Amino acid sequence: MNENLFASFIAPTILGLPAAVLIILFPPLLIPTSKYLINNRLITTQQWLIKLTSKQMMTMHNTKGQTWSLMLVSLIIFIATTNLLGLLPHSFTPTTQLSMNLAMAIPLWAGAVIMGFRSKIKNALAHFLPQGTPTPLIPMLVIIETISLLIQPMALAVRLTANITAGHLLMHLIGSATLAMSTINLPSTLIIFTILILLTILEIAVALIQAYVFTLLVSLYLHDNT
Repeated sequence: MNENLFASFIAPTILGLPAAVLIILFPPLLIPTSKYLINNRLITTQQWLIKLTSKQMMTMHNTKGQTWSLMLVSLIIFIATTNLLGLLPHSFTPTTQLSMNLAMAIPLWAGAVIMGFRSKIKNALAHFLPQGTPTPLIPMLVIIETISLLIQPMALAVRLTANITAGHLLMHLIGSATLAMSTINLPSTLIIFTILILLTILEIAVALIQAYVFTLLVSLYLHDNT
């Protein structure tokens, strides 16, 4: 275990050069592909999951919104594989970096908002002022709705960062406690180790859920602007 609690969140380097880019490009290499007409069970299961996820996210979209299906499916696969790989020992999780999550959230949010202003500007502007608003409250509500719109990508990035970081910190603390108790009290060590296993299972679920939530919220922003 690392003595520094936050050492696992420091971007790794190789010979003094940042290795974060190589780590980000690594997960797509693990996605199996096939050039054969009849696929094996792994490829078939993978395609079934992709179709199920795509269908669930794209059902509410019109034709223009469905053009984003490839991007959204690629996004959820990338975030899910990155989160899962980050659970391996001595690994680095790029999604614990707020800068990377903002780099994913801001362009997608901006693309959806710009599309909304281009295709239906009246509806986009109507979101800034709910119908039936009293005249004295109009300036305040416009400011509030503008701030809520601008804060959406920050909320996306912070939500993903906080959930993944909190889980990793908790696993680090419980793992350190397990090692410390192993030389003191064996029954307590077994109990803490059982908690660590259960927490690991929970973190696997959180890694997949957070990938789905991030992509679903982007899909909802897209739905509001198409």
